[in-house]
Amino acid sequence: MIQEELQKLEKLALQASSKLLEIREENVQLKQKLSEVSTALDKKEQEIEHFKNKIKISNIVDNQPVNPEQSTEMSDLINNYIQEIDHLITYLSE
Repeated sequence: MIQEELQKLEKLALQASSKLLEIREENVQLKQKLSEVSTALDKKEQEIEHFKNKIKISNIVDNQPVNPEQSTEMSDLINNYIQEIDHLITYLSE
């Protein structure tokens, strides 16, 4: 009788140990996934801020009273600045 109870307890202990190992592995996987999602979210937030800055710059350019000759030149200059900022953001995010 005691032997049977000990065997049952041993079986339960092995099952609990196995389940604990599964849960630990799942926990590691979930932590890794959380890290990946967090990194992706940070990247998306940076992109959103970048686009907000582009919109602000565009609004500034649109509101500037400039003659047509200077408008194209200023637009090109601002586009170059934006491209350079894009490159810097990409470089810094790597």
